[in-house]
Amino acid sequence: MRKILLKRVLQKISLTLVWLAVIHRGEVLANAPNYLHNGDEILTSHQQANQSPVTGTVTDIAGKPLIDVNVQVKSKNISTQTDLDGKFSINANAGDVLIFSVVSYQKKEVAVELGKTIQVTLQEAVTDLPKVFNSLYVPQKRTTNTAAIGEVRSEELTKTVSTYINGTIAGRLAGLQAFQGSGEPGADNYTVTLRGQAPLFMLDGVPQSFSSINPEQIESVTVLKDAVSTAMLGMRSSGGVIQLTTKKGAEGAQRISFTALSGLQSPLNLPNFLNAYDYSRLYNEALANDGKAPAYTQADLDAYRNHTDPIGHPDVDWQKEILKSKSPYNRFDLAISGGRKVARYFVDLDYLNQQGLIKTADFNTYNTGVGYKRYIFRSNVDVDLSKDVSTYLNVFTRIQNQDQPGNSASNIFSSFRATPNNAYPVLNDNGTLGGNRDYTNNIYGQTVYSGYQPQYFRDFRVDLGLKAKLDKILPGLWVAGRGSINAYLAETITRTKAFATYQQNANAQGAAGYQQFSNPSTMSNAIEITAQNTRFYTELSSGWSKKIGDHELQALLLGNIDNVTENSQLPSYVQGISGKLSYNYQEKYLLDVALAYNGSLAYPKNNRYGFFPAIGLGWNIKQEDFLKNTASWLNILKLRASYGKTGNNNAGYFEYNKYYASGTGYNFGEAVTPVSGVQEGALNNPNLTWEKALKFNGGVDASMFENKLSISADYFIDSYYDLLQSIGTNAQVLGNAYPRVNIGKQRYSGLELQLTYSNKIGKFGYFISPNISTLKSKVTYQDEVQRKYSWMQRTGMPVNQAFGYQADGLYQSAQEIASSAVPVGITPQPGDIKFRDLNQDGTIDENDITAIGGTKPLLYGGLNLGANWKGFDFSALVQGVANRMVYLSGNSYWEFQGSGKEQAYEHHLNRWTPATAATATYPRLSIGRNLNNQQFSSYWYKPANYLRLRSIELGYTLPVSIIKKIRLTRARIFVNGYNLFTTTQLNGLDPESYTGGYPVQKLITAGVNINL
Repeated sequence: MRKILLKRVLQKISLTLVWLAVIHRGEVLANAPNYLHNGDEILTSHQQANQSPVTGTVTDIAGKPLIDVNVQVKSKNISTQTDLDGKFSINANAGDVLIFSVVSYQKKEVAVELGKTIQVTLQEAVTDLPKVFNSLYVPQKRTTNTAAIGEVRSEELTKTVSTYINGTIAGRLAGLQAFQGSGEPGADNYTVTLRGQAPLFMLDGVPQSFSSINPEQIESVTVLKDAVSTAMLGMRSSGGVIQLTTKKGAEGAQRISFTALSGLQSPLNLPNFLNAYDYSRLYNEALANDGKAPAYTQADLDAYRNHTDPIGHPDVDWQKEILKSKSPYNRFDLAISGGRKVARYFVDLDYLNQQGLIKTADFNTYNTGVGYKRYIFRSNVDVDLSKDVSTYLNVFTRIQNQDQPGNSASNIFSSFRATPNNAYPVLNDNGTLGGNRDYTNNIYGQTVYSGYQPQYFRDFRVDLGLKAKLDKILPGLWVAGRGSINAYLAETITRTKAFATYQQNANAQGAAGYQQFSNPSTMSNAIEITAQNTRFYTELSSGWSKKIGDHELQALLLGNIDNVTENSQLPSYVQGISGKLSYNYQEKYLLDVALAYNGSLAYPKNNRYGFFPAIGLGWNIKQEDFLKNTASWLNILKLRASYGKTGNNNAGYFEYNKYYASGTGYNFGEAVTPVSGVQEGALNNPNLTWEKALKFNGGVDASMFENKLSISADYFIDSYYDLLQSIGTNAQVLGNAYPRVNIGKQRYSGLELQLTYSNKIGKFGYFISPNISTLKSKVTYQDEVQRKYSWMQRTGMPVNQAFGYQADGLYQSAQEIASSAVPVGITPQPGDIKFRDLNQDGTIDENDITAIGGTKPLLYGGLNLGANWKGFDFSALVQGVANRMVYLSGNSYWEFQGSGKEQAYEHHLNRWTPATAATATYPRLSIGRNLNNQQFSSYWYKPANYLRLRSIELGYTLPVSIIKKIRLTRARIFVNGYNLFTTTQLNGLDPESYTGGYPVQKLITAGVNINL
């Protein structure tokens, strides 16, 4: 009874939304008029006089009534639709055939028998690959597309459990790289690049990043990679585009989908710190290497090893004390969709609760842990105001709450790297916080005694659009307009306090004494608006499509203004016009021409607008006569190429203007009080312009064996120029900062391959879909000082290439040092890093600096595979990267950093000593800064290649015989694993998060999805 009540309430809510949208037409949904297909008029009573009423009911396989099913008499202009109970009545003759059709269900035909009530059951339709890409502004037919476009649909996105959409597409699309540098709840987003660039995110055609969205709201994620697919964005087109398209309602019965999943997260990799005994003995060794006396006696070492004095000689595993081994992850999503011919709706409500690893304390009345909660509401409503006019209203609201301890999670993880296990006890014998002169900030105190910092993020966005067909003026002509407004607010409430730490000592009588090193304070309270942004986007467009015989033409003209206000800055905008013309002959010879003329307030008035053209050509060889009727095994074989000019709006805040700021006081004569003045700010660039690129892309699309095998391959060359850079030959004598100027040139090139094979053998279906990409970059010009040797030149090397000394192993003896080139100003010792003397002058100096860290093209990709059999389904996604190097340094990898009192790691056990000279993998140990070993050199660049099982899922869909009894249309249970397994050359470290911050998480969840 409760379930039926809930179902009725949800039905009423969703239908009310549509009712409000169309009430001005006076149409009652439960009694909607019998619209006919193809614009035919309703038959009059005279036309139906010779026919008899035929009644019946239409349900799904679970027996649920289907509303708005179109019932039509075959070959006649007579039709009706089912009501809320799935019932219909239509005039028909005996022997007539009724056609039952509705979106998402298979069409069915039934012969009429007069006097007999018809009972019809419709099966859900099997969805094939969409015939179009959700491309920029208008859909792009796959058969006539000439651009480099990749797309992943909602069904694949939901197979990866990630807070961010970026995490669900990692490894799925060629050309797309995604790295997760942190696992902190609410801050565990992926850094995404597209062909080496930062792409522009768009949500339903509007520039805006909403990557923290549940995948159930997303219909598709489309990547636009070349010039012809992005040129209409003008000066924001160079980085490519990641477009998120949300789901829409469809004509048909109301569908309710509920998904719930719950699981546990755990750290994928934590640093391996030394225990107190190993730390102390290695510390003594480092002091000896530096010619200093030991800090710990043998009695100290024994106490650390035997744990006989936990207060005076503590051995605290701080990560174990502060962090939980597991934390919960829960997400619930409710989606309702449906509609009639007049109006369609999609409504979604989502809740996410992701808790963090940091422990809390029961004695606090507030939460000092790390956590993230997200609430999302989306409503997409489409309404046909008339036969030729339609409108839509989309509403999106998101509230995010993020919890932090008063000292912040990042500071706590920094303290792990700065505090050795033997620093101080967690608590003294009297319950006070441990500490001493060297370590006054107890980590446990940072966690539970420092207060708390709740953060709030609020988004609200409304999209309103209107489209009119102008077929009466010109067949195929339409005009449209839309506006989007978004408001974003970020707020932090800081309620923090200081705490005292104490060092416990024994006096002469053996009684405990406590020395205090800091002072407690009462809770401070502050609130700060950290971000307050608004975006107002408006767009007017007109399009025309026409097919004349074998010729098909589509044209689009669009004008838009994107006005953004960030915090207290002046509003800025990008505005202009753009267009696209697409032509094909028999879908055999293809042409796309795209262009934009737009500008930005970020540039001087006389240089504010630019022109960005692009062209795409295609040849669908399969349509040629010599293949069309002979190669039956070949479904598609299309060659395509594109070339065009794109732009990148990379200017800062009014960089072309000259500014003066308040200066320091100036004394004149005998005046005691300085006279205030002004000083010149950074130099401006009055000729500032946007960055540009010339992009070429050549590709092939093929499909064969009844579309079981599909292949898409691309080769691209992107030449970037007018890049904003500082002049490298500037002299310091000016005494001021030089402006950035448009002088840089870079080139990126690569190969991309996406392949999918799917098949079904009896009841067993399977698919495998690998993708692989290469990325090579080169600095073709930068303003570089003239260098003495060729190996020092930056020009001609990969973009962001690291330069330093080439390591040549470790010095093994004083004799080797004496016979080798000597670093300038440094006296190395055995066990130190030896560097190559590239110019053979007997010294190691700036003339021996060269490219380090690897120069090979980056290789990356993924493998997506799956299978299904008798209700069971399985899927897995593996992501990998090769030829990637990372630089390891600082207190996350080096020993005894800071003032010489910070952490050391297990890999330091493999340091060089005279006894381990032949097997050592780490230089001799030192305290603090080692001028020789910590030079920027190839020794600290390590391969960070990896293969990661990004996600794996096993599901089971309950049989119809079971779910029909509980009036469900579908029920599926599943278990999912995320980041479960990684193989990497970066021993002991995570290849994505290797600097000692909040670790990336692995996640195991179980869930259920039910459809009503």
